[in-house]
Amino acid sequence: MQQEDPNITLITPTAPVETARHGGRAKCLQRLVRLDLPVPETVALSFDAVHRIAAGNMPDMEKLLVPFGETPLLCVRPSSEDPDWGGPGAVLNIGMNDASYVDLADRLGQEAAATLYLRFVQSYAVHVARLDPDAFDEITLTGQEGLSEALRLYEEEAEEAFPQEPAVQLTAVLRSMARAWEGTTARLLRQAKGAPADAGLGLVVQRMALGLGQGECGSGVIQLVDVHTGLEQITGRYLSQSQGRDALEGEASLYLESDPRGPSLENTVPQAFADLIAHTRLMREKLREEMQAEFTLENGKIWLLDGVRVPRTARAAVRIAVRLAEDGIIPREEALMRVEPRALNELLHRQVDPEAEREVLARGIAASPGAAFGAIVFSAAEAQASAARGEPCVLVRRETSPEDIRGMHAAAAVLTERGGMTSHAAVIGRGLGLPCVVGASDMRFQIHKKVLSAPDGRVFHKGDMITIDGTDGEVLAGTPAMLEAATDDAFQTLMGWADDVRDIKVRANADTPDDAKTARNFNVDGIGLCRTEHMFFEADRLVVMREMIFADASEDRRAALERLLPMQRTDFTRLFRIMQGKPVCIRLLDPPLHEFLPHDRAGHRELAEALDLPLSDVTRRVEALGEYNPMLGMRGVRLGVTVPEIYDMQARAIFEATIEASKDGAPVVPEIMIPLVSAKREVEIVKTRIDAVAAAVHTETGQEIDYRLGVMVETPRAALRAGEIAPHCSFLSFGTNDLTQMTYGLSRDDAGRFMSDYVQQGVYAEDPFHTLDSDGVGELLEIGAQRGRDAQPDLVLSICGEHGGSPESIDFCRNAGFDYVSCSPFRVPVARLAAAQLAVSDKIG
Repeated sequence: MQQEDPNITLITPTAPVETARHGGRAKCLQRLVRLDLPVPETVALSFDAVHRIAAGNMPDMEKLLVPFGETPLLCVRPSSEDPDWGGPGAVLNIGMNDASYVDLADRLGQEAAATLYLRFVQSYAVHVARLDPDAFDEITLTGQEGLSEALRLYEEEAEEAFPQEPAVQLTAVLRSMARAWEGTTARLLRQAKGAPADAGLGLVVQRMALGLGQGECGSGVIQLVDVHTGLEQITGRYLSQSQGRDALEGEASLYLESDPRGPSLENTVPQAFADLIAHTRLMREKLREEMQAEFTLENGKIWLLDGVRVPRTARAAVRIAVRLAEDGIIPREEALMRVEPRALNELLHRQVDPEAEREVLARGIAASPGAAFGAIVFSAAEAQASAARGEPCVLVRRETSPEDIRGMHAAAAVLTERGGMTSHAAVIGRGLGLPCVVGASDMRFQIHKKVLSAPDGRVFHKGDMITIDGTDGEVLAGTPAMLEAATDDAFQTLMGWADDVRDIKVRANADTPDDAKTARNFNVDGIGLCRTEHMFFEADRLVVMREMIFADASEDRRAALERLLPMQRTDFTRLFRIMQGKPVCIRLLDPPLHEFLPHDRAGHRELAEALDLPLSDVTRRVEALGEYNPMLGMRGVRLGVTVPEIYDMQARAIFEATIEASKDGAPVVPEIMIPLVSAKREVEIVKTRIDAVAAAVHTETGQEIDYRLGVMVETPRAALRAGEIAPHCSFLSFGTNDLTQMTYGLSRDDAGRFMSDYVQQGVYAEDPFHTLDSDGVGELLEIGAQRGRDAQPDLVLSICGEHGGSPESIDFCRNAGFDYVSCSPFRVPVARLAAAQLAVSDKIG
């Protein structure tokens, strides 16, 4: 057969069967045949053959049927290149007719023969002849009576007798399955799963192993691991007197292993069970994968009908890959390549149980992975009060600001109406490991009325329970079952292997000692960004910060900052001690001062009381500090130049903390980063003052002060002028969040309103705040890196925006010669694995 037409191939050990031409199922069956496992005779039809069948060009059916003998009973199954793309359902018992019914009744018994024939008539009528499925589903009779009713109904509905020739039946089945695959609905469905529009379908025609008859007969599925955990466990079902995957649905299914809860296959036919286990273990070893086997038992003999890769959660995928490597079946490098880096989020955070019912209220942007439920609260104060009572809550805001930090720490999850992947809520949520959905604009947020309305009209009030799924970007009603995070021994082993091969360092963005502990637990290479502004929003510090902002004279500002100094010093000392000698990069204060002030009348009144000032003075001062475009206003290095006392205090706190932390641990060499630089002179001014502070601390303590000064490149001009900035610093760290904003002229907090439309219409290939724009923003990074290193060859280069945890960004940084990437603590494992996979890919070539 195969010599005459390679597109219609009897599967033998040497047949020219290829996944790219015949599909994954056909290739897997050939591998089982090569292992000398009991597989019924099978013929594979290639993608081209099936495409021709859909067009009406049928193969020679008589020749196709030759390998199966004179009175074949067959099944046809789909064989796509990727099993996840799906395909038409299998059709069983092709070849059943009046004559074969009589023959099988003599051999198997009338009941078994009638069941086989009835099942085929019903399947053929619905899926091939396209008759009314309800009519055939309503047949409740069984045996001979049910068969007679089905044949009568077929003739009535189709206006012709049920076809009796096997070749005619098989022709109709093949044509129906081929045309179903090429239909518009099927094409759209598989494209949604990632298949190309012209993806081909193969078909396999296989001799039936009946699963019904005398002796022990039945069908089932078996695998050797748990799909949720990846732990060794024989799982599956077996159902006597059944076919196909009936065992998965039958209430009378047997257990496989001996089980006190009921009868089992092992007890019923111990030899067949032993053979089945041996076959499945051989498949695992030789196919180098955990496999699920579909089998049929025919009078005590095992037949393997199919083998597919065991479906698995991310948690199971990690353990399976590690176990295969530890058992010597695959190398460690391949184990690393088998786990999707982003899938690690399922291990690092609680998730909604995949089997739980999901009542979706609305969808937004999946800004921070994980899931949590809690009572709705509408302010940071309410979140803190809820946490004090030990009650989980979901903080609901139009958008978050630095004032909401304490509420976010207290909440179990965050939901915002506005924002995108790099909005305040998204960035802080990822840093805290807090589930977060932003940009849920289909919902109506009435913050002052404390009401949240779903698109379907349902109204939720303060205290009502909802669930935030930050992995899928969904807002759910109620409290579905959860799966807990699981960074177990297999995860740690895989991460250790990743660290052995990766060639770029991974640091964490960590703003607090708790963030640093999380990062340290993930074996991070250091802190690449510590945003010091988040340290000022504690209640006791915020009051002092506001006093400093309201001070008119430099001396008054210094007096207020003196009170903040010990608090900053304590924070930095704890950071240095937690990191135990690993590098810590501290960004000096970045946000505009008005972000530390209250925005409503009640807040103004409280501030007036705290500062003992007239309310009118407070209101005027707040209004004076307001800016039309604060993102481009008085912030970053501009504060350091115009209000130098702030950076002076922070530098002293860093140096004094360095001395303190070095007393009982490894020497600390802090990295100080100047934000939002656009000109060389800004760096010169700030550097001069920081050097002066370092000299003063040295004079006071007698301790040498060693530190690294660097620039956060967030403006296009800084990237373009990197050649003149680099000689004044030790490192350049590209802040891709702001750099993307300024390059595109987009607000990251507002872009979510139209970004999906832009991506769908092809304006942007991806959301540039989610995936690094390697063409535009990337060119600025390359220009800055090249010009910086031309001026200073030892210049350390990194990115510290949220792009730092993206596999695509890490690939870009490796190719551009960057030294490290920095990302949120909970993205560190993702980045470590992605970096390892890129190194392995380069090694493989």
